[in-house]
Amino acid sequence: MNTSHDRRDHMVATQIAARGVHDEAVLRALRTVPREAFVPATLAEFAYEDTPLPIEEGQTISQPYIVALMVEALGLDPGDRVLEIGAGSGYAAAVLSRIAREVYAVERLAVLADNARDRCLRLDYDNVRVLCADGTQGWLEHAPYDAILVSAGGPEVPDSLLRQLRIGGTLVIPVGRDLRSQELLRIQRVDEHEYSRESLGAVQFVPLIGTEGWSADGVPLGHQRARKPLRVTRPERTELAPRIAAAAEPFDDPEEVDLRPLLERIGDARVVLIGEASHGTSEFYLLRERITRELIGKKKFNVVALEGDYPDVNEFDRYVRVRPGPELRSRAFARFPSWMWRNREVRGFLDWLWIHNHEWHTHPERQTAMVGLDLYSLNNSIGAVLDYLDLRDPQAALEARTRYACFSPWEMDPAVYGRAAASGRLPGCEREAVTTLRELLRHRLEYLRQDGEEFFSAERNASVIRDAEQYYRIMFRGSRESWNLRDRHMFDTLLSVLEHRGPECKVVVWAHNSHVGNARATEMGTRGEFNLGQLCRDRFGSGAYLIGMGTHRGTVAAAHDWGDPMEVMEVRPSHEDSYERLCHECGVERFLLPLRAPRDPRVREGLMHAHLERAIGVIYRPETEMLSHYFQAVLPVQFDEYVWFDTTTAVHPIETEELAGVADTYPFAV
Repeated sequence: MNTSHDRRDHMVATQIAARGVHDEAVLRALRTVPREAFVPATLAEFAYEDTPLPIEEGQTISQPYIVALMVEALGLDPGDRVLEIGAGSGYAAAVLSRIAREVYAVERLAVLADNARDRCLRLDYDNVRVLCADGTQGWLEHAPYDAILVSAGGPEVPDSLLRQLRIGGTLVIPVGRDLRSQELLRIQRVDEHEYSRESLGAVQFVPLIGTEGWSADGVPLGHQRARKPLRVTRPERTELAPRIAAAAEPFDDPEEVDLRPLLERIGDARVVLIGEASHGTSEFYLLRERITRELIGKKKFNVVALEGDYPDVNEFDRYVRVRPGPELRSRAFARFPSWMWRNREVRGFLDWLWIHNHEWHTHPERQTAMVGLDLYSLNNSIGAVLDYLDLRDPQAALEARTRYACFSPWEMDPAVYGRAAASGRLPGCEREAVTTLRELLRHRLEYLRQDGEEFFSAERNASVIRDAEQYYRIMFRGSRESWNLRDRHMFDTLLSVLEHRGPECKVVVWAHNSHVGNARATEMGTRGEFNLGQLCRDRFGSGAYLIGMGTHRGTVAAAHDWGDPMEVMEVRPSHEDSYERLCHECGVERFLLPLRAPRDPRVREGLMHAHLERAIGVIYRPETEMLSHYFQAVLPVQFDEYVWFDTTTAVHPIETEELAGVADTYPFAV
């Protein structure tokens, strides 16, 4: 993609149309307007990334998908007169101008208003007019408007804008009482005094400042990140970093670390959640495995639950507990990101667990099981349910096969199903998924008598299908709903495992920090999102022990975008306002830091001030790291323990040739 035109086409195809925006006029406008002309020259190369970008005056240009979503929601006709509030760089006004007859844009900051006006003039968008004024008051001179687009979040819908909307017109605006999170509303004026409202999901915008919005003191989180009140000042850093060093428990090698103090702190907890700051860092995997081995050997933990798909992780379980079973429809851990579990670090743990369980082969109740918590495995889960019913109840299998045929065109790419169902072009398969699960549960006692372990797997796979169907339907809204549904599913699976295996069951969870840490202590909570760690804290209290991990710099296995090839990337040194930088400056290369009850209470007190924290999943974009990988958190509320590696290295994916000669029953076998 050597030209801007090529990059725009790629952006529209992969970020916009692929996520459910289908209005041809909107797609054509996005292919036409050069986004690089609306960002600072130093960021022009990132103009077509799927992210907001900083512009002048500490403001941002919205993510392209959000612009497309909001413009499509207006339902514009070529003859419409449109009002935009919060013109910013002028990009959204330019997009609107390629669809509507007239665009009137209001921007309260003079520098931005002048720049937006100049950019539109240079590009010959002569149907755009820009006014520097209080946007919450609208632009009465040209009212009424067929459509109003508000590109900033207000605490309420300004009355002035409602009055300037013509009857039959549409207003799209982010609204929320929290400066850092809003609900995107589509409002239609039905008659003189009646308006209908529809939610389009959760979003995050800069505040709508003005007489009918926020005061100038209501600064959003994105701007606070660079402001002094949230920065760890030099005196504070000078005092806190040495205290962290004194309170930490240093170690050199994950295999040699003395974990007895940690096990004492874990105490009688029934659930231990061990996080990671990335899905591609070797040291995180190795120490997590070492802690897990100690929990299995010293505290009789007997389940390891992974942030992985249920049927795929079940292949791990069949290997480590030598359980027979049918083959999966698709090879385990073959989909993106394959390196997350298909790596040498995990292979070493599987081999250790096989030996451990073999020593207990005469007492299977003492063996340790593995289970997947995630819900992406539509194809393999359907296959697993049908395989189970084929053996136990052929008539029920026939009925389930008929119901699940609804998914047939979409099983290999359920995201396509989600787009079609979300757009209304497909009636959806929700009823079929729910009915099959209900029928399984109706025969629960009968199936349990035949084989309790296999029924449990079938029932969990049926639950995956039900929740995956819902997940893929709602994920394209870009709202908190899909995140919450996924973590609720993981929590429900965890509870099912605990109930199925009885009161002696104790579970170690392996998942990303963003799932393990208590969401109430992070930006997620302000957006109305919860996670597995929060749900466990609420349910088990101190009986859940939450462990997070972090690093300053090194390398990581990740992709630049979803579906791209894995690369070994350099991790940038941590941000100066982050917890990671504090840990780096304490001068200890590797350590465990108790947070629930630290040696020095001043450490917990000092860390209770919100700082930035970095999260790298399977995607890493160093060039936009501040925007895409940092969030705010309160570390001692988020975790009970923090594990630090100052410098880290990438995990080692398993290459196919490494598996030559292994048995077909090996979970990574081809």
